[in-house]
Amino acid sequence: MSTLNANNIDKESGSTLTIGGSGTTVNVSNMVPDVALSNRNLIQNGAMRVDQRNAGAAKTIATTANTYTLDRWNAVGQVSDGVFTVQQVTESPAGFTNSTKITVTTADASIGSTELYLFSQFIEGNNVGHLGFGTADAKTITLSFWVRSSLTGTFGGALNNSANDRNYPFTYSISAADTWEKKTVTITGDTSGTWLTDTNRGIGLRFQLGAGSSHVDVAGAWTGTSLVFGATGATNLISTLNATFYITGVQLEVGEVATPFEHESYGQTLAKCQRYYEKSDSHCYIGMSWGLANTAGVVRTYVSFNTSKRTTPTMTYSNVSTNWLAYNIAVGIHGFSVECAAQVATTNARPSFSFVADSEL
Repeated sequence: MSTLNANNIDKESGSTLTIGGSGTTVNVSNMVPDVALSNRNLIQNGAMRVDQRNAGAAKTIATTANTYTLDRWNAVGQVSDGVFTVQQVTESPAGFTNSTKITVTTADASIGSTELYLFSQFIEGNNVGHLGFGTADAKTITLSFWVRSSLTGTFGGALNNSANDRNYPFTYSISAADTWEKKTVTITGDTSGTWLTDTNRGIGLRFQLGAGSSHVDVAGAWTGTSLVFGATGATNLISTLNATFYITGVQLEVGEVATPFEHESYGQTLAKCQRYYEKSDSHCYIGMSWGLANTAGVVRTYVSFNTSKRTTPTMTYSNVSTNWLAYNIAVGIHGFSVECAAQVATTNARPSFSFVADSEL
């Protein structure tokens, strides 16, 4: 008796299955697979809808450090050899409202062997333990996404562990310029190496915008060569001035076939993103546990984060009230405490400030 695996059927095709010689047909769209029907996408903000940092403004990438752009997405470049911008835009394929647009503003026509230009997302280890990577039970996963570029040809990327010593370079083809195309890459699970399953980086997904010879390898197999972030022979977008690259609908899931993109509410996506980065309103007015202070008063209060953080965040404060000389902060994963003391001449004034809590991977 043959077995039909519902996970391997393309349910977007609208096709039917004839059973035996009876002529009975089954609509494959109604078949239920044994993978999760929700929370199956390991990528967060894959539809590019959340942009707390820049609110749609372009972010210039001219540094080798991981620079966060749209929520959960970061980019790497060089100081001056090649420069590009990353921006949330409304240009998108049917079924989506946003995408990320990458534009080359300074071309690097001769990429050095150790140079890198990447657009990436790091996935927390807590979210990938079920993949079984690094064990004999490693599961096959499938990456799918929508892409559009002013260039055509073979493009590349890679999947990496936290140590960047287990890497899977992959390629995909863009056949028509300035046209949305859906791409799918199936990756056999890695049975070797160390893959973290805690609050640290579990998996890195990289889209290759340009990579020197030290950082590429042949696509389609796991390699133990360190620091491989792209595929040999892939198009280097960064080499063409004003070249554009759009991407959205990024999904990484268990199984050998890409399922339709898992759309979720904006609130769900925002909450997931705020585990790693939360930006307050322009002014937070602090409620006071002892009422309004006088000139000698001390006021203490506790501010809860909207979402508990991955780890104790780095705090940045701005718009701090001028009528407070000092405040002491104690920070945890759930929130932070504030103690305001030595109020300046103004009495009965409420302190206020804005904050950013950052616990990105």
